[in-house]
Amino acid sequence: MTKQVSLPVEGMSCASCAARVEKALKAVPGVKNAAVNLAAQKASVEYDPQQATVADLARAVLELGYRVPAEEISFSVRGMRCAACAARVEKALAQLPGVCEAAVSLPAEAARVSFYPGTVTPAQIKAVVRELGYEVAEREGAGEALDRESLARREEIRQQARNMLIAWPLSLLVMLGMFRDAHPLFLWALTTPVVAVAGRQFFVQSIKGLKKGVTDMNLLYATGIGAAYLIATINAIWPQAGFGGRGATFFESAALLTAFIVLGRYLEALTRGRTSEAIRRLLQLQPRRARVLRNDREVEIPADEVIPGDLILVRPGESIPVDGRVVEGHSAVDESMLTGESIPVEKKPGDEVIAGTVNRTGFFKFVATRVGKDTVLAQITRLVEEAQATKAPVQKLADFVAGHFIAGIHVLALAVFLFWFFYGYEAFFRPDSRFILSPYGLAEVGVFGFALLLSVSTLVISCPCALGLATPSAMIAGTGKGAENGILFKEAVAVEGLASVQVVLFDKTGTVTRGEPSLTDAVPAAGFSQDELLRLAATAEKGTEHPLGKAISRGAEAAGLAAEEPEEFEAVPGHGVKARHRGRTILVGNRRLLEREGVPLTPLLQDAEELERDGKTAMLVAVDGKPAGVIGVADTIREEAPQAIARLKEMGLRVMMITGDNRRTAAAVARQAGIAEVLAEVLPQDKAREVRRLQAEGYRVAMVGDGINDAPALAAADVGVAIGAGTDIAKETGSVILIRSDLRDVVSAVEIGRATMRKVRQNLAWAFLYNSLGIPVAAGAFYPSTGLLVSPELAALFMALSSISVTANALLLKRFVPTFKKGR
Repeated sequence: MTKQVSLPVEGMSCASCAARVEKALKAVPGVKNAAVNLAAQKASVEYDPQQATVADLARAVLELGYRVPAEEISFSVRGMRCAACAARVEKALAQLPGVCEAAVSLPAEAARVSFYPGTVTPAQIKAVVRELGYEVAEREGAGEALDRESLARREEIRQQARNMLIAWPLSLLVMLGMFRDAHPLFLWALTTPVVAVAGRQFFVQSIKGLKKGVTDMNLLYATGIGAAYLIATINAIWPQAGFGGRGATFFESAALLTAFIVLGRYLEALTRGRTSEAIRRLLQLQPRRARVLRNDREVEIPADEVIPGDLILVRPGESIPVDGRVVEGHSAVDESMLTGESIPVEKKPGDEVIAGTVNRTGFFKFVATRVGKDTVLAQITRLVEEAQATKAPVQKLADFVAGHFIAGIHVLALAVFLFWFFYGYEAFFRPDSRFILSPYGLAEVGVFGFALLLSVSTLVISCPCALGLATPSAMIAGTGKGAENGILFKEAVAVEGLASVQVVLFDKTGTVTRGEPSLTDAVPAAGFSQDELLRLAATAEKGTEHPLGKAISRGAEAAGLAAEEPEEFEAVPGHGVKARHRGRTILVGNRRLLEREGVPLTPLLQDAEELERDGKTAMLVAVDGKPAGVIGVADTIREEAPQAIARLKEMGLRVMMITGDNRRTAAAVARQAGIAEVLAEVLPQDKAREVRRLQAEGYRVAMVGDGINDAPALAAADVGVAIGAGTDIAKETGSVILIRSDLRDVVSAVEIGRATMRKVRQNLAWAFLYNSLGIPVAAGAFYPSTGLLVSPELAALFMALSSISVTANALLLKRFVPTFKKGR
């Protein structure tokens, strides 16, 4: 049986391109026919799915240098209860023809699927999830998502609270009845509502899953509870049936087992969403209303009805509803939600304001520029959601184990029963043996009851949820902590990558430096003062568009020196400027300009050379043919750069700088920043090659750049860090985005990555240790030597606590404060 797919192919420019693609596709084993349409940029392929996959077809096209663009969809998946659920959904999605990648997050209840359009549709993708018995929901807008998530969480908490109100009082009565030797039928009457009402959810979900060929933790619970209840019922009604008799009517095991599992579900419902509080806080920041001026009237409308160009009014204490540009008024705006910086930012006409930030003091008006999903807040929320739906490489082992766990545990539980029933009981049983939480000696239950209880304990204690939650709960908490501090991780692999980098490679211009020249020095010659030198130079440069001239003008303005308009002005290309002001001729430029005008250079050369040794541009100034002084201009380093780089070195990282500038300038900048290793005179297109060279030497490299001309290097690095993204978040290349132009956030990002991976390792170690010890103990492995046994009830408690423990440990990341955020 053959299949037909239509693959999009980008990059073909002529008929020969189409012919090459067609030939390559036909050469793939299993392809029966292929036709490439150049105009439509598509390839129609008929292939045998037993011999070839869509991935094989795409690979054949990619190897020719053409592109097979993939689309991506994200949606909510409700009803998943454990890691096995998430693994089943992910496996089913990954097996769909045309799906490149599928990632399912249990804590976030989200799925992210990358696929080739034309091979499979979003509807088919979602249908597969529904067929497995889970509910699929679209990602709503911010407000709807917040309401839906809160409502679903509250409903689950209420449902499990109702179940506990049924399970616990009745279970305690059953326990008391066992101590008082109550009639078995009375205990049966008390236990039945616990199992049938509070425990009903486990049986219903198990049946739904089995109909679709899916197993999850509900099946373990249902098997354990059902076996204990069924055998106890048989022994209560037909004690001669051969299942242990009246001594094995352990209704308290069925009742307390249900009660403890319900307690675990209740606690999970309380804690499950807390690791992703960052998302909820971001959603809550989005104002619901906006005050807009329309037809000279002030009207209040829903924020999602604002359109670009609307004039919006914001009073003190109000949140800014959409992104925009201030046109009237002054204020201080709290942007801590965006940058993590608590100090309000002054806003004046021309400045940008961001949705979700809070106006603290003045009244102002602004013009809406970005609304809805285009606002910075919406972009941040989307990036955080997408990051939390992705998986880190470290999670692969846990997913593999969790995905194959359920069936294996059932086989193990059966083996435990058979061992103790046919051999272990007779060989090792002690007449005085008791389970913890059991009111009677185990001698009363007989060989069948003893073997069954150990089998049930093995089923219940072996929950793989702790293993499945270990990584995603920590990743969600870590990416949320990053968002709180203005650090956006686009994917979980970036968190893991930053935690293990060995080299941090900084771009110079716009990253270590500010990216624009600034006035640094004004050294007057004999007969001139510093202020006079600077004022005359600024007057000559008045109105110039040259970056160096602008730097002089800004420097004079900052010093309180007013530059006047020159009567005459001449720009001398490649040399500088010549101007006349109040009868005086002013020259500002390089050596060639002064030589051309016959001005002696000797009095200025020493000062000029000293400035140039420091990596600065020396501009010579002459007035009426006499040397007036030297002005130094440079692209200054960021104030925080030395502090940030020193901290990175303390953390054991190798810090380097890469630039296209000449070696002398690069060395001067690196020296000021505290960087010892410099790669200078590297063309933009060669920066990626330098990154790969370091990787070839065995280093894991993080590249830090401004995300514009550094794009190839950012993409080539193990982790690309784009700094100063500002309002262009969605356009950045890096897998980590630092919203502020502050190098200390590079340190914070690495620290958050390391702290997150510490939690991942702790969680995984605990999860593996729990199962490694818990399963043998429950199966009775230590009973012959220690007499130690775990009752099904206690196994249920341990199971619940294991899942809660990894989530609680991940929540401790909320208390983590990066070095440079302490005391702010």
